[in-house]
Amino acid sequence: MVRLSVLDLSPIAQGSTAAHSFRNSLSLAQHAEQWGYARYWLAEHHGMPGIASAATAVLLAHIGGGTSRLRIGAGGIMLPNHSPLVIAEQFGTLESLFPGRIDLGLGRAPGSDPQTARALRRHLQSDADEFPQDVLELMDYLSEAPRQPVRAVPGTGLRMPIWILGSSLYGAQLAALLGLPFAFASHFAPAQMMDAVAIYRERFRPSPQQDRPYVMLGFNVFAADSDAQAQLIASSAQQAFVNLRTGRPGQLPPPRPGYAQQLGAPEQALLRHLLTCAAIGSPQTVREQMADFVERTGADELMIAGQIFDHRARLHSYEIAMQAARELVAA
Repeated sequence: MVRLSVLDLSPIAQGSTAAHSFRNSLSLAQHAEQWGYARYWLAEHHGMPGIASAATAVLLAHIGGGTSRLRIGAGGIMLPNHSPLVIAEQFGTLESLFPGRIDLGLGRAPGSDPQTARALRRHLQSDADEFPQDVLELMDYLSEAPRQPVRAVPGTGLRMPIWILGSSLYGAQLAALLGLPFAFASHFAPAQMMDAVAIYRERFRPSPQQDRPYVMLGFNVFAADSDAQAQLIASSAQQAFVNLRTGRPGQLPPPRPGYAQQLGAPEQALLRHLLTCAAIGSPQTVREQMADFVERTGADELMIAGQIFDHRARLHSYEIAMQAARELVAA
């Protein structure tokens, strides 16, 4: 069975608050642990009215304290926003609190708009082209015998798994070179997915962490008891995506019947592009679409994303996704 994991942005629904989102995120993680999901990741974003996971490490401590077995981690930390030492200390702290349960996914993008990115590191000359060097520096801080005179406390000697994230070919090349597992953001940027996966697998060099390529792919799931209900709950994420891409980011809107059909041609094209890596429908529909995606990509793991307005509907969607995966094995 392909492994399933959860990607959570801790969405802030219209009329709600970040505090409510944090309670929902813990609820989702607890249910995911019960249902057998492999891991639960939060993504770092800044300046987004509808995303509450900006202080990723802090929120992971909240999730870790409310779960007991589930792997938890960042999908990812946007390393250009931070000093590698700070991230080593933060995730060294998490690994010390929840030993053997922490993943550290690293991304090259700022996770924000340019103005917010400048505010995050306004006293530093940060450059995304320094990303490979920053990754190596961070890995050194976490090693048994760091070469640098400064020590990450806690952090040194805590070898939590490092992942490279990407939405282009760059991350695939770096993950292959360093011999690290690779997570591709196909849930929102699917265009180069197949090329990135092929490059990663072809160029992979075994490392002390990973002896073979390992590919995780982002995959949207909007599942409900019927196809019609699934299409309705998916409309919240569709609205949020179109609003973001047209310069109008906001909180996660409630479902809107017939939303996609009311859009103009450019917006419909945006959604078609987004939903090339998605399953929307009843349990049977989701099972079929998930099977097709896994067969097409050969993914080792799917990171399931689902921006759904109603929390109970979101929980039900993730439960259906896991049931679909189990039924694929039984079949």
